Amino acid sequence: MNDSFFRKIESKTGVPMEEVFALANAIQYADFSDERQVRKIIRNVGKLARKDVPQHTEDELVRSIVTNGKSMNLNDIQDMLGR
Repeated sequence: MNDSFFRKIESKTGVPMEEVFALANAIQYADFSDERQVRKIIRNVGKLARKDVPQHTEDELVRSIVTNGKSMNLNDIQDMLGR
């Protein structure tokens, strides 16, 4: 993809592509059985989506992800946050 494509996305979302790529990389290599890593990812997704994630929601997401022990992707977490 070319730079103009990414600049268009940045201008529409207000989110620097470096942050999106960093989050995608963190998700790709995350250990979803590690509660601290899962919490960090959830907070980063909320920050990028400009959504406040209440503590009880974060706790539920962490519990669900850690208990299931499966990998997740950005769309899975966004869906859980209710986009």
